[in-house]
Amino acid sequence: MLCCMPGVAFVPALLVSWSSAAFIISYVIAVLAGHVEPLVPYISDTGTKPPESGVFGFMINISALLAAITMYIRYLLTEKQNETSHFVRSSCNMFTLCIGLMGCTGMGIVATFQELAVPSVHDIGALVAFGSGVVYITLQSIISYKSCPRWNTYFVCHIRMAISVISCIAFIPMIVFASKISMTKVDWTPGEKDYTYHFMSAICEWMVAFGFIFFFLTFIRDFQRFSLRISTEIHED
Repeated sequence: MLCCMPGVAFVPALLVSWSSAAFIISYVIAVLAGHVEPLVPYISDTGTKPPESGVFGFMINISALLAAITMYIRYLLTEKQNETSHFVRSSCNMFTLCIGLMGCTGMGIVATFQELAVPSVHDIGALVAFGSGVVYITLQSIISYKSCPRWNTYFVCHIRMAISVISCIAFIPMIVFASKISMTKVDWTPGEKDYTYHFMSAICEWMVAFGFIFFFLTFIRDFQRFSLRISTEIHED
């Protein structure tokens, strides 16, 4: 199915499907192994202990790579559209790409440094990933509005902005509640100390994560009309 998509639409489609599978597979393995409670664990909790830690690390690193490729193609697409429409400054487009790549780097840190092994590094990576991600999709929503009506419909722009707003709203309590948790653990049970903070923060984390997934889903239509061509030149002496 991915191969039948025109242009480079298969790239965000692959990112969305792969990332969704990464979250779901690691969650299922962790729950079946009894390493986490089924009721809303942190995403990182589902990739902390073997065997799910290997699956989580591998798949999230691939997701980070796919996200970086998607963001770069989005940058090239905007630059190409901007040649005729001049709806955004090139420096703004580049800044948005850099913010997005910072988020991808944060994802790589989260996947490489497990929550219980190196908690401080893991938490910094998560903060960079989610914080940069929220800023990236917000900037992309603004750029989308600027490209209307020639390159985007207002309906798509409204959808992107709604996802951005929801993600921003969820990101703030995610950080606030997480900062109130006084211990680092994965096997949470209802009723224990700080469980409410953990539960609320985890809900917000899943909302932000799937907000990113749904946002990149809206790129598929745009990528259908964009193709990458690699040209080679042979110079004779």
